[in-house]
Amino acid sequence: MIVFALSPSQLRSGRSPTESAENPALATCSSESSPKYFPAGSGLHMTDGEQQDALVKRAEDEREDIFRRYELGLDPSNVVDSWENPTLEIYHKTDKYGFMHDSRLPSTRDAQEKHRTKIELERDMKWMKMLNQWPPPQDKLHKRVYKGIPNRVRILAWNKLLNVEHSIESNAGVYSRMLLLARKYSTETRQIDADVNRQFRDNMAFRERYSVKQCSLFNVLNAYSIYNSELGYCQGMACVAGVLLLFLHEEQAFWALNTLITDHKYGMHGLFIEGFPKLTRFIDHHDRIMSKIMRKLHKHFTKHNVDALLYAIKWFFVVFVERVPFSLSLRVWDIFMLDGDRVILSMAITILYLHKDELLRLKDMDAIIEYLQVKLHKNFGYSDDDAIQALERVMKKLKDLKLDVPPPAKSNEFPTRKLGVFVEADMEKKIGRRRNDYTDAEKQVITDVISRQEQNAIEVQSTVSYETSECATVTLTVPEDSHSIRSSLAGTSVASHGSSETMSLEDNNIHLRTANMLQSTPQREMLLGT
Repeated sequence: MIVFALSPSQLRSGRSPTESAENPALATCSSESSPKYFPAGSGLHMTDGEQQDALVKRAEDEREDIFRRYELGLDPSNVVDSWENPTLEIYHKTDKYGFMHDSRLPSTRDAQEKHRTKIELERDMKWMKMLNQWPPPQDKLHKRVYKGIPNRVRILAWNKLLNVEHSIESNAGVYSRMLLLARKYSTETRQIDADVNRQFRDNMAFRERYSVKQCSLFNVLNAYSIYNSELGYCQGMACVAGVLLLFLHEEQAFWALNTLITDHKYGMHGLFIEGFPKLTRFIDHHDRIMSKIMRKLHKHFTKHNVDALLYAIKWFFVVFVERVPFSLSLRVWDIFMLDGDRVILSMAITILYLHKDELLRLKDMDAIIEYLQVKLHKNFGYSDDDAIQALERVMKKLKDLKLDVPPPAKSNEFPTRKLGVFVEADMEKKIGRRRNDYTDAEKQVITDVISRQEQNAIEVQSTVSYETSECATVTLTVPEDSHSIRSSLAGTSVASHGSSETMSLEDNNIHLRTANMLQSTPQREMLLGT
């Protein structure tokens, strides 16, 4: 049985205890109590209180040094190690979102590209007219968003959809105050610095160390860790804020992030908070949909030990970024901002339905996870327009079946503390000491996964024969010429808890493996999307 068993201190930081030991510079906390951090010759003679004060002082000095480097930005005096800046070949192709590709720049534009450019310019003008008459009729807005927000007006559209300007006006001075408090008190600075240094490094805006966008990302995440002290910082937030910063200014991105996290329409707080209650709720509903309308694929996944948690974490946490082509993920983000989190569940089902034939041909867990995690990012096999049209049909079908909305959220998915009120961290957080035990919330996550997998196995055995069952009751029509050969994925992701063993559920003769893969750093990092 594959069990998701990373503690929030590991998932939320994206680092493991073994990584910390191997590379203290990357660790959230590693051997802070070592005498080398104390004044020379004093370690053996310091009282517990003096040792604690020394650790706090060291953490404060480190935080101030990190903030100072981001404050310097691209100033020549801010010396950057050569390994921190990737090389850049100016002849590499850079797409309109700033991401670099290995292919070379074409010498001419083909007829299709010219046609797309003409259409996008026409849509730019329509959107500008609509934005000047905000809010538009709902049916008109729906139609335009599902066709895709033009890149040039996305900053304006996202500001409108997330009501960013109102947030800024009604919270004047709050962001700058949170940033000042973060510089003095944030306990997340070291981990945020490490994550900023690896976020979107193949994008021109984030490629250079301490670039403007890197500094903005660092500031937004640190300020938000103070503003929402109950949540603090979780690794997936760097990707969410990074996407926002590709189109918004720094303070706009801060308030947009806050809306996505705290507004019940989006509710990302429940994804990132300890115990991940929304992730559990969404995975359960995803399995429920699979068991009802895609039974053959659901049984295929269960047979090969493919729990949704293995492929859907990044789907749900960062709305499909780095799991489908970026242009398609942006289209999903547009619709997510309009229609809320039900879009995520529908898009997950859309991906599986569009690729069900290939998935059914894959005969082991690694190949299936590789296909879903890497291959579809490189070549989705359908145009963005065809994928979004399929998403619309799936959303309608799920609504007809009353499966489009998961069970209601519980109170633990939303902030309980008042936002923007400074709460001083406890001593363990101040000195950066990571706990290694599991809380009750973490243990419940493990229990839920085990229970869901056992229930899936039982349900699969009770359905019709695997060889004769139909894959789905949903019928989607996609133009034949939209298909392209699906290329292969690379990378699997498994995280488990307990000793290495194989258990058998004798009642249904389905074997569920438990692998102790917490020792495997590459596989753990792939699960976390790092």
